[in-house]
Amino acid sequence: MLQSTAINTNGNATGVAEGTKQGTTGQAEKMDTNGMSPETGTSSQEQSANSVINIKGLSLTFETNDGPVHALSDIDLTINQGDFVSFIGPSGCGKTTLLRAVADLEQPTGGELWVNGVSAQQARLNRDYGYVFQAPALYPWRTIAGNISLPLEVMGIPKSERQDRIARNMELVNLSGFDKKYPWQLSGGMQQRASIARALSFDPELLLMDEPFGALDEIVRDHLNEQLLRLWDKTDKTVLFVTHSIPEAVFLSSKIVVMSPRPGRIYDVIDCNLPRDRGLDIREAPEFLEIAHRVREGLKEGHSYDD
Repeated sequence: MLQSTAINTNGNATGVAEGTKQGTTGQAEKMDTNGMSPETGTSSQEQSANSVINIKGLSLTFETNDGPVHALSDIDLTINQGDFVSFIGPSGCGKTTLLRAVADLEQPTGGELWVNGVSAQQARLNRDYGYVFQAPALYPWRTIAGNISLPLEVMGIPKSERQDRIARNMELVNLSGFDKKYPWQLSGGMQQRASIARALSFDPELLLMDEPFGALDEIVRDHLNEQLLRLWDKTDKTVLFVTHSIPEAVFLSSKIVVMSPRPGRIYDVIDCNLPRDRGLDIREAPEFLEIAHRVREGLKEGHSYDD
């Protein structure tokens, strides 16, 4: 049985969802919220000690009035601690659906999904991730500091500690001095930086980002890409990033996941071994162009699934 989930402003879901894990025998095995089998006391997600996300055979189908919509099919993926992983593919290929499954905002209909060694549901309850949406989703009647403070207030963090965290995260996203401004007084790029600061305010281990810069112009987007890369280097967070932009994916990532049209499958996983302290000028480098070409070819070849 599945219960609906609601999303609060810090990108976490509220509500509880119950589910089952499909065992190797094809029969459903009930799991507790820690992803442990009550019969054996063990879990099948025990893999690499550095892995943060383990996905095996994951599928997700939406039931609609017009019939089932197969969003994801047979996804296998391992993401390690500190990775910056971009998901790229055509519209409707399931990139955001996969991100939402990791966040426990959508429930897989098959396969296994483990986050930090526990079920996605338990990871959500543990507040293991911050979620940055396509739109900043800031409350217009709250100041920037007030918006960043909101998840901390919900968590019952003392005021003095909230103020310290707000100042630290505003500095991290280069918004120091704008704490008393309101969202409508900031540019779109600055608003999105505030939403990133809010997602980081409670120090989650993972940062899930769903096309956060997609609506911004190219100049602002380039600037925010540089800032995000520096933020990742400073915090060593594990980042999952959805994008439609090949240059953005190559510039930001340590790994790129190329997905095929619906039902979304992983066509290729590409390692990006570019220098971690890279600047925008690397986009003219041969190694950058080589990776971008492989991504582009993967997107082209991925359409063969439809043939």
